[in-house]
Amino acid sequence: MPYHRRNPVNRSAPAALAALACSAALVGCGAASEAAQGTQGPAPAATASATATTPAPGRAETTVAGSRPLAGRTVVIDPGHNPGNFAHGREIGRKVDIGTARKECDTTGTSTNATGGRPAYTEAAFTLDVSHRLRKLLEARGATVVLTHDADRPYGPCIDERARTGNEAAADAVVSVHADGSGAGNRGFHVIVPAEVREGAADTGPIVAPSRRLGERIVSGFREATGTNPANYLGGGTGLDVRSDLGGLNLSTVPKVFVECGNMRDPKDAALLTSGVWRQKAAQGIADGIVTYLEG
Repeated sequence: MPYHRRNPVNRSAPAALAALACSAALVGCGAASEAAQGTQGPAPAATASATATTPAPGRAETTVAGSRPLAGRTVVIDPGHNPGNFAHGREIGRKVDIGTARKECDTTGTSTNATGGRPAYTEAAFTLDVSHRLRKLLEARGATVVLTHDADRPYGPCIDERARTGNEAAADAVVSVHADGSGAGNRGFHVIVPAEVREGAADTGPIVAPSRRLGERIVSGFREATGTNPANYLGGGTGLDVRSDLGGLNLSTVPKVFVECGNMRDPKDAALLTSGVWRQKAAQGIADGIVTYLEG
């Protein structure tokens, strides 16, 4: 979730936190162990993909033999936060330049509440799972997909490095995957798009319009694929939130958006976010939006 809106992870779930402290090489800590500790949700990506409803023709994973419409296009996927951040508070707390100010390198993100004996499900685990699903859908259409990280490093990357990854890849689109940590009763998804910022190292002027188009396409695709509504607590029902304070957007030189897939602190949204089948739909909706934007 965006850095100044984050809620701390529920500290009543020590088992989940212990799992998150695993090194990148042990990020799974065993599939059965992860499921039991709540770090990966109730269903792994392969299972959910197999059980998800067969998509209608034209969806992102549907390809005609020999047809790779996104061949030659590059998409950077930025899984919000890193499961290892919990064990590296000092490192992620150091300030980096975001163009308009200095902000923490990264944060731990938020989590669902631990209830009914069920441990918290962290935003870092959620974003990585959805990003893996999204990568598969886009690669099936021929896109070159780059992840800013794959829990293959102890913490981070910092927000300025995440922006550089998209810039250096000359990405056609960058999507940062998140989940929000707002109050209970605040429901729905939203897409954060850059405001026009020209200050210090930040100059979003060239990317404001294409990023908004990308955001609008993702709002449409996400709503259709998941059946969920845009956020009821910001954006005036549009599903869009314009921000000038996020380094990941301010430092980007290519079209980029953040997708907040739902609110982890609302019980009804949390029930969706912890469902493997729903996460597949979320990835599908994001993919559909990206494909529509790139083919536009």
